[in-house]
Amino acid sequence: MQNPNLWKDKEKAVKVTKELSELQQEVSEFEAIKTEEDLRKIEMRVFLSGEYDKNNAILLITAGAGGQDAQDWAAMLLRMYERYCQRKGYKAAVLHQSFGEGGGPEGRIGIKSATLEIKGPFAYGFFKKETGVHRLVRISPFSAKSLRHTSFVLVEILPGIEKEEEAEIKIKPEDLKIDFYRASGPGGQYVNKRETSVRITHLPTGLIVACQSERLQGLNREKAMKILAAKLHQLKRTAAEEELKKIKAAAGRASPAGRGEKISASWGNQIRSYVLHPYKMAKDLRSGVETSDVEGVLDGNLDEFIEEQVFAEQRSKR
Repeated sequence: MQNPNLWKDKEKAVKVTKELSELQQEVSEFEAIKTEEDLRKIEMRVFLSGEYDKNNAILLITAGAGGQDAQDWAAMLLRMYERYCQRKGYKAAVLHQSFGEGGGPEGRIGIKSATLEIKGPFAYGFFKKETGVHRLVRISPFSAKSLRHTSFVLVEILPGIEKEEEAEIKIKPEDLKIDFYRASGPGGQYVNKRETSVRITHLPTGLIVACQSERLQGLNREKAMKILAAKLHQLKRTAAEEELKKIKAAAGRASPAGRGEKISASWGNQIRSYVLHPYKMAKDLRSGVETSDVEGVLDGNLDEFIEEQVFAEQRSKR
């Protein structure tokens, strides 16, 4: 930082400044340790040493089959993660959401899909294990006969990638189909007078991304391209991991790799169950962590579930 030539390369200077800020934050946190709880928080960050764990995160929510119940459940999960971000001090912004069918009780309108951008230190490290299917069991508020209903929602977490990594993802203009449209709110009414929202389709892979959070078309396009780059980067990483598994399997050191199909928001792919009837329980099916305070969990109290996944990952590396 004391090098007078540092700012001649602005991008490098910004990176160094950010790194310095992160290191100063870590030092101040170590100096402020007073309780076991403080120590646990520091220990967790030490454990989050993956390649992208320090990065921001992009959270994608997609309602499974089940109509209004699944769409309502997707809206509940979006709120849960927004509340968790508030508790952690992360900045969360909804970049895009596609609203579901109207006409629910008390005017409830769910969402078919949503994209949440989460900014803060170690956001990806904390959120990455939330990828998977989340299952809700309750008395359906949309059932005239008050029947019990099971709903599924798929949650996917992508790491926010840095400019250098983004530049490595070669996206050809001819591979893109770009549509501009007016964003619509609950019930289908338009919330923008101009077509500022952007939807980008990557033709070779069929990936579709969208952004409607900004008032300017150019900014929405820029954010949508960042999401696309993150998705393509994840696709590239997954392909490399699958290839490595196949090589290990061929050498007799691992079981054959899966085919890498897209996870289905249904039975068999669940990571966590939330039961509101006939009893109350939220249970992580991987770690076994459970609680009867489902309302607290849905209000963003996810620390117990997320922290256990961080420690479980560390134990598996030993």
